[in-house]
Amino acid sequence: MKLTTGLNPYGLTYYLGLQGSGTPRHNPNGVGLEGFIKLTEELGGKAIELWEGWLKDKSDAELAALKQRLDVLGWKRIVSSGLQHGDMDMLIRAATALDAKYIRVALTPILCGDRAAAGQKWHDLVASVHEKLQAAVPKLTAAGVVLLIENHQDFTSRELVNFCDEYGPNVRIVFDMANTFPVAESPLDFTRVIAPYVRHCHVKDYRAVIEPDGFRLVRCPSGDGCVPHKQMFDILAEHNDEMLACIEIGALDDRHVKLFTPEWWHGYAPKQAEDLAACLLAVQKNRFEAGEEWRTPWQRNADHELIDYELGQYRKSAANLKALGLM
Repeated sequence: MKLTTGLNPYGLTYYLGLQGSGTPRHNPNGVGLEGFIKLTEELGGKAIELWEGWLKDKSDAELAALKQRLDVLGWKRIVSSGLQHGDMDMLIRAATALDAKYIRVALTPILCGDRAAAGQKWHDLVASVHEKLQAAVPKLTAAGVVLLIENHQDFTSRELVNFCDEYGPNVRIVFDMANTFPVAESPLDFTRVIAPYVRHCHVKDYRAVIEPDGFRLVRCPSGDGCVPHKQMFDILAEHNDEMLACIEIGALDDRHVKLFTPEWWHGYAPKQAEDLAACLLAVQKNRFEAGEEWRTPWQRNADHELIDYELGQYRKSAANLKALGLM
């Protein structure tokens, strides 16, 4: 499988000036799109995921200039948004202007697999996903663009496949390789189910803090945590001749998955014990030990450490992936 690897911006939110926008903790010296392009060049990336906020106000001429710049660099590109808030017409316009084959979207705002947080509105959210996909598909088909739906800590592997089967070839999957744990699936099990539908990967990783009610997932460089990226790409290669991938580091807040509580299972189908056991075993690899500091600088209010922290994790991730032959 031909793998083209680059960068995703969401683990650099402080450095880029996106974290804490409108609050005193915002970084006023964020480097934005220009700094993100420079870092992608520094790390030898050949693909780039572009946040919608950098694109929505650009004129046709500005988008054309950005396309030309990316063409010269020889980079693949992906436009990134969310299904619930994204302007599909704008996203398709930007993707077409940039010659981006894919638009990536998160489907809902649910995190940590916590469907119970939405209460009875979980079913309304699912209905909204169907409504928005139904409306988007004719536009995507006409433009020749594929919508990539992400496992954004909300839907299971089989639920994502069902979306793809229902809405056809213009809906496929962007695989966040660390987001199988929040829906109680092991990385390898999740990969086996979705592999034929995956077109792009977020090469992310976590280290876990084991808690009485479940576990916390804490960001770390890709390759330093519990995600078996090499084995997962081997499975993907059985179904795909080529693949895009972008390094992504997790959020500056941990993700607390409370799957040992009865209410967490609201909205989920029954699960085989051996499948849950596979998840619980996999998440313990490289876990934090008792007493080890796991909080990020953001959580410790050590904002002066954040830029070095974010950049260091991206640089370590690139080195790890290159050592594995994945970049």
